[in-house]
Amino acid sequence: MSQLKGNAIFGQSGGPTSVINASAAGVIQEALKQTGVIGKVYGAAHGIKGILAEEFFDMAQEDPAELDLLRTTPSSALGSCRYKLKKAEDDDTDYKRLLEVFRKYDIRYFFYNGGNDSMDTCNKISKYMQRAGYECRVMGVPKTIDNDLWGTDHCPGFASAAKYIATSTMEVYLDARVYDTGMVTILEVMGRNAGWLTAATAIAAAKGHGPDLIYLPETDFDLDAFLADVKRIYDKEKKCIIAVSEGVRTKEGKYLPELVGELTKDAFGHAQMGGTASLLAGVVKDRLGCKIRAIEFSLLQRCAAHCASKTDVDESYLAGKTAVQVAVAGGTDQMVAFKRAPGKDYVCEIQLIPLSEVANTEKKVPREWINAAGNFVTQEYVDYVLPLIQGESSPPMVDGVPRFARLKKVLARK
Repeated sequence: MSQLKGNAIFGQSGGPTSVINASAAGVIQEALKQTGVIGKVYGAAHGIKGILAEEFFDMAQEDPAELDLLRTTPSSALGSCRYKLKKAEDDDTDYKRLLEVFRKYDIRYFFYNGGNDSMDTCNKISKYMQRAGYECRVMGVPKTIDNDLWGTDHCPGFASAAKYIATSTMEVYLDARVYDTGMVTILEVMGRNAGWLTAATAIAAAKGHGPDLIYLPETDFDLDAFLADVKRIYDKEKKCIIAVSEGVRTKEGKYLPELVGELTKDAFGHAQMGGTASLLAGVVKDRLGCKIRAIEFSLLQRCAAHCASKTDVDESYLAGKTAVQVAVAGGTDQMVAFKRAPGKDYVCEIQLIPLSEVANTEKKVPREWINAAGNFVTQEYVDYVLPLIQGESSPPMVDGVPRFARLKKVLARK
């Protein structure tokens, strides 16, 4: 394929993670090195919305040292969004605007960092540009703590969140056993339709400081069976710790908070989660009459850069860097993915997945990795996740607190 010269733009989309900026650093630093092929390197403000609004930054104006610090800076440094592009055949307004901006700024490389919905955005834009006859190489850079992207062994962001969840669960376990009075503790972990992250509490259990029960969205949640499980353990131990995915549902398909009210939805039609632990805590308290705590990890689980996995940080950076290298070499319409090499030792290999295959397709925890009762996970899950959380990564410390990247965000002008 012939060499394509032009400018590049990078955007972040969806929920942040503690390592999404490592991928940003990979894309930006590698793109800046591609002199002679890539001219300007732009960073979109708030993802696709920034491109539509013609609001993006000239990344060459950033201090290289600050770009280095992105590797250990949590959240989405350029800003994120949840913006759903309609199908072009239904409404091509946004696509025409994107094409207008791409032509105006000679953008020939588009890199988008996100999860399922972001890969759908990539796929739609790539297909539209092809139909319009505008050559633009589009690459998806994966990201999601939910670990539910199809076609990749694991997703950047998941391992660090899993490490935080496992660590925090171990700490809660010890704290919950300080007093000789009975107590039930319910931990609510993110995961709308897939329980990969909630299952990470099993790592804590494997180390002797974890939950007694784990409930994932992959199996139907039965309230009566849940109460029987809790009572059985509490009657024996006077302590019980439960980990539950925010997205567990009844056999009728209802999220637990829907039992007491309607859920709001985002631009993609996804239910806005939260409140599962509190609801269950109220039910358990009424039934057992014991002391109870409901703990929702909430945003903490996705922004804990101080507890990140070095493996995750390095692979996230590699995903961004590889996306640029593949695009410059002629690749397009693909997502960078990971493949675990066979063998006892953990080796991660890069593979490329067509965007059309990964867009809006979810990968769930295999049913065989969940016990028959649906209230815990098997050793296979622990064996899968342990290699991913290895190594310590944390931001440099100044005056006892982290030093995160400070970008100047100089607006691009034309």
